[in-house]
Amino acid sequence: MMKEKLTLIKVGGKIVEEADSLNQLLNDFSDLPGYKILVHGGGRSATKLAAQLGIESKMVNGRRITDAETLNVVTMVYGGLVNKNIVAGLQAKKVNALGLTGVDMDIIRSVKRPVKEIDYGFVGDVEKVNAELLVDLIHKNVVPVLAPLTHDGKGNILNTNADTIAGETAKALAPYFEVTLTYCFEKKGVLEDENDDESVIPEINRKEFQAYVEQGVIQGGMIPKLENAFAAIESGVSKVVITAASSIGKDQGTVIY
Repeated sequence: MMKEKLTLIKVGGKIVEEADSLNQLLNDFSDLPGYKILVHGGGRSATKLAAQLGIESKMVNGRRITDAETLNVVTMVYGGLVNKNIVAGLQAKKVNALGLTGVDMDIIRSVKRPVKEIDYGFVGDVEKVNAELLVDLIHKNVVPVLAPLTHDGKGNILNTNADTIAGETAKALAPYFEVTLTYCFEKKGVLEDENDDESVIPEINRKEFQAYVEQGVIQGGMIPKLENAFAAIESGVSKVVITAASSIGKDQGTVIY
């Protein structure tokens, strides 16, 4: 039986935190045909609010150390301010969006990251995504908008990487839909030359990826992004695209297969 198509879009905080780029995103996202899900970040707003409250933001390798005070801030910003702004914007465009964190309806259960060299604090690593509940909502033509918060089932909210939430949700939905997972960021795709924005690599398989890493073409934060992408493909996600937010719904960017 043919599976129905589902598009899962992950957008960084920067895009949803500024009025112009948010409006563009909402237009492009609402124009996408068929079933869809949006996963968003919101880190800059969290950093800004934390500073206003006199709370210092500590980052290690781009990951936020989440102590109890910081957890309060990210819960307010991700689950409240950013999430509800997106939902209100989509409702205005006649998209029946529902803002959710992983806590709601026990959609995403995670475990607090164990302390190794670094204590990340209240940061969660995803254990389980409740796909059946999401499928039920999607079939009712509800569009889930997921904020990057999960919980441990013991009453603790956990700050969780939005890329990971997107990847794990896409994997969990792969048995039910033909899933295209799209990671949006500020570049047009994976670049052959980081100084040339037009040098987009149109498609990459795992073997090519390894060669690019060995040659130093792909490096830094792009390596875990692509590792995530291949893990999704290996778990049954049909297609992963890395592209600019302004290219949603257009055939642009880098396709991982």
